[in-house]
Amino acid sequence: MKRLTPLLLLACGSFNPITNMHMRLFELARDHLHQTGMYHLIGGIISPVSDYYGKQGLVAAKHRIEMARLALETSEWIKVDSWESEQEHWSETVMVLRHHYKELLKSHHIRKLPVEKGWPRQQAAGVSLASSFTGLLMLSHFVDCQGTSLSGGRGSQPSHMSGEAEAVVPELKLLCGADFLKTFHTPNLWKEEHVQEVVEKFGLVCISRAGSDPFQDISASEILSRYRQNIYVVREWIPNEISATSIRHALRKGQSVKYLLPDSVISYIKQHNIYTEESERKNEGDLLQPLKQHGAMVNPLND
Repeated sequence: MKRLTPLLLLACGSFNPITNMHMRLFELARDHLHQTGMYHLIGGIISPVSDYYGKQGLVAAKHRIEMARLALETSEWIKVDSWESEQEHWSETVMVLRHHYKELLKSHHIRKLPVEKGWPRQQAAGVSLASSFTGLLMLSHFVDCQGTSLSGGRGSQPSHMSGEAEAVVPELKLLCGADFLKTFHTPNLWKEEHVQEVVEKFGLVCISRAGSDPFQDISASEILSRYRQNIYVVREWIPNEISATSIRHALRKGQSVKYLLPDSVISYIKQHNIYTEESERKNEGDLLQPLKQHGAMVNPLND
């Protein structure tokens, strides 16, 4: 029987603070991917970056994690994960993807088989695909799937093992806004081999916004163009220009941000007096950690 591919979405970023728009990205992506007839969304992860990233105005991870937890209390399928923020160093995005994919495979009782073409094949170790992943959803069955490769089910067929049921291998994709594609073109921000791994082995789900042209960003990159079949571009059908930068600015000025953030997050910010003129000066003038590691002399990124 053909089955849908179980899919987990991962969003990395500052979430400083988390906004309604961040959560909206997950809903848009889920609708789009369900409509492809290829995937069954089993969960979403928000992974705030560690304090070692070095971005100006980045408040402590403990606050960003707690704000995300409060914001997601009403979500049945999106959770915040603290692994990345708890590392004693800044973790490159590809390392975070690898970590969560490993955890995803473990939750589906999947073991590694010999490496083929630079990527390990996977096979379910038993009949059941019941997932224990963060207590989200129990998977009892899947229907109408097109394949099992990490590139969206194209180019490979399910493996078979004697006496065991054929199983669909779960996938993990990186969820991002359209501006994220531009970072691939920023000198010294990404290692080329990491860009390739992200789009070839995992794939992107990119939510477009007014004024952005993700297709142009894809065409301008040889790597992105080569693996464009692994990049899903989803149109935001209701323009939404909420940005964490603008939110922080409003909070510092004492202006209302109601209906831009969940009320629980607003209460937490007020209770802990998180966003102030002083907090916005944190890391001022510092290079982002990836730029330091890759030898850049100036910071080409705005907040």
